[in-house]
Amino acid sequence: MVIDDFSGPVLGVAERLLGKRLVTRIEGLTTSVLICEVEAYGGADDPASHAFGGPKRRNRTMFSKAGTLYVYRSYGVHWCANVVTGPEGEGQAVLLRGGMPEWGSETMIARRGREDHLCDGPGKLTRALGVDGSHDGVALSAGRGVWLEESGVGPPESIKTPRVGISRATERPWRFVAVGMGYRSPRGAKPRVL
Repeated sequence: MVIDDFSGPVLGVAERLLGKRLVTRIEGLTTSVLICEVEAYGGADDPASHAFGGPKRRNRTMFSKAGTLYVYRSYGVHWCANVVTGPEGEGQAVLLRGGMPEWGSETMIARRGREDHLCDGPGKLTRALGVDGSHDGVALSAGRGVWLEESGVGPPESIKTPRVGISRATERPWRFVAVGMGYRSPRGAKPRVL
């Protein structure tokens, strides 16, 4: 069942996304992962967020309605995918940091050019699933191209940690990692319970 409710405070939505299935159907190839790691980014009160300085050309999708996919290029190298949450105009989103491959592993391996560590980082995840800048602004509830659906797994146990790979607001425990799903965070980003 395709998920159609992504509204609510960004921290609550971030935790709710764990264990959900992220599916892509691109050029006739279907892939999916179970979401195992996310990070929440607030609006104007979060200095680590793209929304901190207000709407601009690069981040305008982040200010869209809840359930919109916000895709941006990180350091000119990797695409990163986020689920917009909260009221339209507030600029809250959840970064999809990692997932456990479920369907289409062969396609993911071909896209990544390797068999291990397919989806254990935000850039690895998007590349394995075929998500790029052309998906920025997609409505995730539409069930076309890229969407989120219930997996039947139920909400996994999770731990909260500080966000990684940022230089501002590093103390906020806004990263959520599922435990017990066979997923491992990349080296150097080990979860620690607060």
